[in-house]
Amino acid sequence: MPSAPRSFAVIGLGTFGTTVARELARIGNEVIGIDIEERNVSAVADHISYAVIADARDEAALREAGVGDCDVALIAIGEDLEANVLATINTKMVGVETIWAKAINRTHHRILSKLGAERVILPEEEVGLHVAQVLHNPRMRNYLSMGNGFHVVNFLVPEQLGGKRLSELRLRDKFGVRSLGVMRGTDFLGTEADDPQLKVEDKLMLLGRRNDLRDFAASL
Repeated sequence: MPSAPRSFAVIGLGTFGTTVARELARIGNEVIGIDIEERNVSAVADHISYAVIADARDEAALREAGVGDCDVALIAIGEDLEANVLATINTKMVGVETIWAKAINRTHHRILSKLGAERVILPEEEVGLHVAQVLHNPRMRNYLSMGNGFHVVNFLVPEQLGGKRLSELRLRDKFGVRSLGVMRGTDFLGTEADDPQLKVEDKLMLLGRRNDLRDFAASL
């Protein structure tokens, strides 16, 4: 069931902020985009609900833009550390309850966390980790960190597993990994309880700790 539309303020309309703003708007949310540069605002104006030239270091400017009425704010300002920090403080001051913020390094991450950002993002680091995991194992198509050391990954089923039942892999017994299901194209085939027969290039969705998932991948 799709989530109900919400209102978002995206502050900083560089590549990262613009991508987030446009995608949020595309899937049906109200999005206010804010940047100090006219060219950045103009580039996204036709794709989101409202785009405004404003300096996020100015609390009054954020109030006037309607940021305080938004459910969530994303501080996507890049290299200007001062502007990023002040935008985070001002967004909190105007009454936004949920704030996500982009950090440029670990020290910046700690500062934003102390200022009350609910989630702090290190985009280059997170993408880099993702790319490294996929490069390391070409059968891995995607992965998602679930916290507490657990990850969800999907693997393309190789030739040696083609024709086997999911139960034959004994994922829990041998690797401590749980199957969440099997995708064949756009069809969901089910979990171990349904015990589907695997075909080459099916996507096997697994939940487990990194080392256990690595052991399973090494066995293929």
